[in-house]
Amino acid sequence: MGPWRCLLLLPLLAVALRAQQQQFMEYVERRLTLLEERISQWYEQSSRYSSELRDFKNQVLGMLETAEKEREAMRAEAEGAAVRMERLEREVDYLETQNPAPPCVEVDETLMEKQVASAKQRKNEKYTKLTDCSDTIGSVRAMKILKRFGSTSGLWTKDAAGTAEKIYVFDGTANDTVYVFPRMREFTLFSASRKAARIKLPYPWVGTGHLVYDGHLYYIRQQGSFQVIKFNLANKTVVDSSVFPAEEQIPVFGLSPFTYIEVAADEEGLWAIYATKEDEKNICLAKLDPTSLDIEQMWDTPCPRENAEGAFVVCGALHVVYNTRLPSRSRVQCVFDVSGTLSPEDASLVYFPKRYGSHSSMKYSPRERQIYAWDDGYQIIYRMEMKKKLEV
Repeated sequence: MGPWRCLLLLPLLAVALRAQQQQFMEYVERRLTLLEERISQWYEQSSRYSSELRDFKNQVLGMLETAEKEREAMRAEAEGAAVRMERLEREVDYLETQNPAPPCVEVDETLMEKQVASAKQRKNEKYTKLTDCSDTIGSVRAMKILKRFGSTSGLWTKDAAGTAEKIYVFDGTANDTVYVFPRMREFTLFSASRKAARIKLPYPWVGTGHLVYDGHLYYIRQQGSFQVIKFNLANKTVVDSSVFPAEEQIPVFGLSPFTYIEVAADEEGLWAIYATKEDEKNICLAKLDPTSLDIEQMWDTPCPRENAEGAFVVCGALHVVYNTRLPSRSRVQCVFDVSGTLSPEDASLVYFPKRYGSHSSMKYSPRERQIYAWDDGYQIIYRMEMKKKLEV
């Protein structure tokens, strides 16, 4: 091919190259346009999804806020219902107290007179002890405040003769329901009475002088005269009842006018602490038969009722606790030993640490050598330091 022919082909090749270049640019532009459309579509979809997600999040937050408000409202309603339920229970207890069950034990006046006569024949005689217990209280070794439960006056105790760990609580000074906690731990942890089992007694009790002894509850009932009711805690039945053979009874403690008979337990068995108008200045003591509830023996003690707030028996010796009208430190200021081995002059003057008010009940546990006390609604344990009577 000659040179002149190459010169003729050059314009044609240039035109062909420009045409291909134009086609390539158009192709690239179309691809870019398509890519921009897809990017724009993706951006629109992403924005829409973000908006929907944000709306869903706001909706969920609103629902959670509403649920929280409803939960708070339900909790407030539940607490209000619990308060109303407890108030209703107290009102029902009060109404039942005002309308006690009819008696199922008739009072035999002749038998009562015989019991009084028999007990008076042995009045103030020296007591023959059943055990070799020769201990007396030397001091209060320790004090433990468990909690605050119920009314300002009441009673709490364990079984004074058994080994069970149950806690029995008598809230107030007149009711027919006893609260039972399985152990000390449950009584300490739980603050509401609905956490405890309940024993509804056939007759209402009065005062704070009751006692749990060897699986039985000995409690005081008033229906004209005062009765000691023996109630079996296992089968929830009344085993026996007895009219207390003392005429014209008055409150036994000057600072606890709600208690007429204090049933106590020690190493010797059961005792009844009481007072009558016959000797209204001093406290009386009687030995009880736990089986028949008969009065075995009675004593007039030299311990005055005035300013007395409670009493308990240790190894056959009555210990009377005194305070003042304006509550201060309680103290054992009078001791009367029925066996005559401990004279009042030789007894220790025991002081209890100052707490809140005055004791409405003090129950001595001969098994644990400690006292379960109720002080202005606080439940307290006093651990006692014991000494031999001859060493005091």
